[in-house]
Amino acid sequence: MLKRIAVILLILLSLGVQSCASAASSLKSYVDSYDGYEFLYPNSWVQVKVANGPDVVLHDLIEETENGSVIVSPIPDNKSLRELGTPTEVGYRLSKNAIAPPESGREAELINAEARDVNGETYYLLEYAVKFPNQLRHNVASVVARRGELFTFNVSTTERRWEKTKELLYRVVKSFSVY
Repeated sequence: MLKRIAVILLILLSLGVQSCASAASSLKSYVDSYDGYEFLYPNSWVQVKVANGPDVVLHDLIEETENGSVIVSPIPDNKSLRELGTPTEVGYRLSKNAIAPPESGREAELINAEARDVNGETYYLLEYAVKFPNQLRHNVASVVARRGELFTFNVSTTERRWEKTKELLYRVVKSFSVY
């Protein structure tokens, strides 16, 4: 009887380790060597061609409204991210100009804004609750200023899926790196 319990525990443990390994390896790498940035994204996401929009857009094959995008914008006077403002100030401006601009029918609430240092470079990590006319969404963004440009990597999902995907989406956003 004790052997049987030990075997069952061993099988459960190996299945648990295997599922953790597959979750960790379920991310692909996206590299844009021309613009100089990279990030990880879920295997289930595919790139979508968008004219006159973000630099790159990816979305989930099944949950098509779950997506990520990178926007590259010029910065006046080659300012640093800190010179553009605190995380809260930059997050608030992005909410009004990019996430929920006037006349868009959306409302964005900045939930969290923090600065983090990655290899000597300052990144702002921003979290938003976004209200669309027909749904509630959650956005997480990583922002960095480099070479006179502002790089914004934003991922978004429905509020319904937020609790299930929160850790994964934070991992994706934190993987964003500009070189």
